[in-house]
Amino acid sequence: MKRPPVVLAALALLLTGCSATVPPGSGTAEPSSALPDGVEVTLVQLRADVAPRQAQVQIVNGTDAALEVGAVRVEDPRLAGPAERVVPGDSRIAPGQTLDVRVQLPPVACDVPDDATPTVALELDGGDVAVPVVDTLGFLPPLHARECLAENLATVADLELTAFTPAPAGQLGSVVLSVVPTGAAGTVHLGAVDSTPLLMYVPDAPASPHPLDVDVTPASAPVEIAIPLVPQRCDPHVVQEDKRGTIFTIDVAVDGVAGEIDLAAPPEMKARMLTWVADWCGFGAG
Repeated sequence: MKRPPVVLAALALLLTGCSATVPPGSGTAEPSSALPDGVEVTLVQLRADVAPRQAQVQIVNGTDAALEVGAVRVEDPRLAGPAERVVPGDSRIAPGQTLDVRVQLPPVACDVPDDATPTVALELDGGDVAVPVVDTLGFLPPLHARECLAENLATVADLELTAFTPAPAGQLGSVVLSVVPTGAAGTVHLGAVDSTPLLMYVPDAPASPHPLDVDVTPASAPVEIAIPLVPQRCDPHVVQEDKRGTIFTIDVAVDGVAGEIDLAAPPEMKARMLTWVADWCGFGAG
């Protein structure tokens, strides 16, 4: 029996609707929930990854054959979106080798708890795999807590490093922390600023936090705090390989919730600080 054109069109539409839409580069079938035997995947954040807010997916090929790795994506409820590889493309892992794929972390999502299990989805030898992944160094919980605390702080006060004054060798330089209340409801207490791998605040003494002891309310006036600086170490490689030497960790409490935030020197100020340390220590260009 010959079906009318309308019926044929309806059947075609029904069949089309039943086929799944697959994102580009993710294969044509449902992702596997298991890695091939001999393949291990972990998530890690190294010191060099902290400032650019990146992490690395480490893929170990313990098989006897080379592996092709395409798209790599990390998903976690504490992140506002997926963390995807910084450099798109495909990578080849020889047998017995490890591949580190750097991924860019999106902003945090602050309406969820600090604890969760991340998942990594990757294209492996043309097929898709999605599995829970171990955060080897446990960087995600403190990252989430720290950045959410900073987000809450920013609603009450703007913190910024606004000036740097170098000094001759043997003398103290300084950096200025500017604190400007926004006028929004809430309270902030700035307890102390920790020493960095490069800088400390008291010469010829063990590195220790520098007290701030500043309270901020909606009625507070803006304040500028001069923080003394002196190089903590004079090894040339400390400057040459600097990762966190100009990132200042501040102990804060926002509406009674205590924690730490990171405040980085702006790029131009960071460059001047590194030059000053080299000159102060006697190994600069002169």
